[in-house]
Amino acid sequence: MTDHKHPFEQFEQRRQQGNERVLDTHSLATKRFFGLDKQVYADGALDARTKELLGLVASAVLRCNDCIDYHVQQCIEQGVGKEELDEAMMVAMMVGGSIVIPHARHAAETIDYLMTGRPPN
Repeated sequence: MTDHKHPFEQFEQRRQQGNERVLDTHSLATKRFFGLDKQVYADGALDARTKELLGLVASAVLRCNDCIDYHVQQCIEQGVGKEELDEAMMVAMMVGGSIVIPHARHAAETIDYLMTGRPPN
């Protein structure tokens, strides 16, 4: 049977299943690393939404579409608007250069999907 889920939904399912497998370990270091992620992105001197925007820019520059999807979702949950997301991606392209353009396209598709509930035309 063909999976007709949107690519973002497929990513979210793979991420959840993968995290469960990684965390099903006796490694305290792995569990602490996952816990550290939550601490780093929590409100502090920088608020959580700013940190998520920074995570999005870093993810785009590092060319990780899974990371882009995750941070776009977190940004939207933190109340970041489309114009702010677009500006963050402009920063990513400036820092990373033209090689980031395919990842900016990917981010735009994810943003459209998460903000409208449907893929772009």
